[in-house]
Amino acid sequence: MDTRSTAGTARTTATRTTAGTKKSSTGTKKSAAKKAKAGAAQAAEQTGATTVVAKKTPGTATAAKRAVPKARVAAVPGELAVRPGEDPWTPEEVEEARTELQSEAARLSDEITSTEQALAGLMRDSGDGAGDDDADTGTKNITRESEMALAANAREMLIQTERALGKLDAGTYGLCENCGNPIGKARMQAFPRATLCVECKQKQERRY
Repeated sequence: MDTRSTAGTARTTATRTTAGTKKSSTGTKKSAAKKAKAGAAQAAEQTGATTVVAKKTPGTATAAKRAVPKARVAAVPGELAVRPGEDPWTPEEVEEARTELQSEAARLSDEITSTEQALAGLMRDSGDGAGDDDADTGTKNITRESEMALAANAREMLIQTERALGKLDAGTYGLCENCGNPIGKARMQAFPRATLCVECKQKQERRY
């Protein structure tokens, strides 16, 4: 065999082998890239990882435009709490409850003023009673303590009355302060200052 022919054949074979190797390497890299991409997608699916793009949903846009509701200045008749089976409050009934509470607040204010004046007089008398005997001193002390108790009770009732008026204006009149359930329209009409439903009131009385 001729030496030149052998050398040419060897070069041709080497060139084809090299090209084949390069093509095989390129194919291997592409295959590896595809496998890596597929593996990443599978891992994302298994773990729940996703690319999140912030979007404005219709609900979000509507909530942003919606203004914050203002507090009610006065109670709306028909929205006050009632127990199952009771009729809703009518405008006349709401106004009647308001008038009764306002009248009670005025009466209690006058009673507190009168009691405080009486207490002031008793305190002056106790200072001037140097010649009083034990019976007179005891009587004055009992009277003073009684007036002080009446004044304290009147102040507490006035606080409850004013709180009831505030709840009536806020639309929360008739809700139990303990459990949050409706006290009941009938009970509120009988006791306009009521702050507890019948069940919670009974529990409170049993504790004491």
